[in-house]
Amino acid sequence: MSHPLQCRCGTIKGQVQNPRSANRAVCYCKDCQAFAHFLGRPGEILDEQGGSDILQVLPKLITFTGGAGSLTCMRLTPKGLVRWYAACCNTPIGNTLATPKFSFIGLVHNCLDGSGEPLEEAFGPVRAWVNTQSARADPKPATRGMAGAGAWFLRTVLWARCNGDYKQTPFFHKDTGLPIASPKVLSPAEHASLMSAVHA
Repeated sequence: MSHPLQCRCGTIKGQVQNPRSANRAVCYCKDCQAFAHFLGRPGEILDEQGGSDILQVLPKLITFTGGAGSLTCMRLTPKGLVRWYAACCNTPIGNTLATPKFSFIGLVHNCLDGSGEPLEEAFGPVRAWVNTQSARADPKPATRGMAGAGAWFLRTVLWARCNGDYKQTPFFHKDTGLPIASPKVLSPAEHASLMSAVHA
C-alpha cells in the first residue's frame, strides 16, 4: 500500500509506502509555526491554534518519481532541523535532522493532501499532541501521546540505525551523508522577523 506525495504545483511527485507505519502527531512549537511563515503559507499549513499535522515515517519509505531537483531546504538556526520544501511553489515537504543516522522525516500534511483520501484513512488518527504550550489562544490543547511517540521512535528509528535502513534516504547523499540540497540558514535578523510574525 502506498500514498501519493505531491507539491502544490505538481512538480514534485512521489509515493509513501506503508503509510500505516507512520507516527502521526500535531506539533505546536514556535519553530514549526515559523517555518509556515517562512513559506508564506501559515493559513494553509497551520490549524487554528498554530498546529502542524506531521506524519513521521522512515525516509526509506519515500520514493520521488518526479521533480526531486526542486527539493530544497532551510534551517531556522545553525543547529535547527533541516526543513524541506518545494522550491517551485513553497509547499512544505518535511523535517529531518541534519544527519541521516537518525532515520526519520516528519512529513507536513500539505504534501499528502492532494490524493483526496483523508489522511486518517491512509495514515491513521493523530496519536500525539506535542509542544502544546506554544499553541495560540486559550484553552490550549493538552499534551498527549508522548509515551507512544517515544515508543515509536525507539522501535522504528533506532532499529533502522541498527539494521542499516537509515542508509536508504532520498534526502541525503549516500557517500557523504550530506543533504542533497545545501540548507539556507536564516540570519539572526531573518529569524527574529519570523518569530515576530509567530507572536503577532
